[in-house]
Amino acid sequence: MTALAEVAQAVPVRTRAPLNRFLRSELRMVLRRPRTIIFIVGLALVPVAAGIGFAVAGNGADDGPPGMTISGILDGNGLMLPIFGLVVSLNMLLPLSGAMWAADAVAGESSAGTLRGLLLAPVGRARLLAVKAFGVATVTTIAVTVMTVTGTITGVLLLGGDGMLTMSGSTLGVADALGRVLLTAALVTVHVWAVAAIALAVSTFTDHPLVVLAVALGTIVVFTVLGAIQALDWLHPYLITTAWQSVLDVVRDPLPLDGITTGLLQAACYVVIGYSIALARVLTKDG
Repeated sequence: MTALAEVAQAVPVRTRAPLNRFLRSELRMVLRRPRTIIFIVGLALVPVAAGIGFAVAGNGADDGPPGMTISGILDGNGLMLPIFGLVVSLNMLLPLSGAMWAADAVAGESSAGTLRGLLLAPVGRARLLAVKAFGVATVTTIAVTVMTVTGTITGVLLLGGDGMLTMSGSTLGVADALGRVLLTAALVTVHVWAVAAIALAVSTFTDHPLVVLAVALGTIVVFTVLGAIQALDWLHPYLITTAWQSVLDVVRDPLPLDGITTGLLQAACYVVIGYSIALARVLTKDG
């Protein structure tokens, strides 16, 4: 019995990796990737470039009715710039970035062989997927936050304004205007999470990240086309791109909550569906 006890003590016991260390390791790995840094910097420059362009266009405009163009609307209305940058980027750049990070999280690491090594840590499959999803959600939030900050600073410095002129014709104070900017950032983040969740699900079915990006990009294009066909209006509420239109409601006064709430619920459904498919695939996948 003593010999058996000594043998039992000599055998290493598989213990679960601490969750907080696992999360920190995932974030360090994601944020240190050169393509992640490059993409975040590129997204941060989008509102900066737009602000410079609108400032130059506004200074050079000496004819035509004021306020009838985008540059006219943004002139003296700088806090509208971060909202403009986020809404424009939501049509392609931000969803593409979310899909890219989701593709790297599973398909990319699977092709590199590091995913199997993580399962030997030991880490449960469900726990591993949750950490990967956390990493994608965090880097997406960072990207949107950086865009919001650079857009706000650029708008105030180059376009001016001590409030926000809404699309309804009313003027909001600085505090309320900043609240609308933060609300836009939160809404855009959730909508990008929805695309990333679908991409994460696709990522569990392939070892090729480019396949995930192609599927995500193709889905966005197809949904956009379907959303433009009036004969398919019965299908529009189920398209992920339809919910993006509700983000524009943040620049109306009073704030219409119906469209925003519907858009959030639609995005949340895609998040749940995408993550559920990814979890089911991970739990049943061999190897």
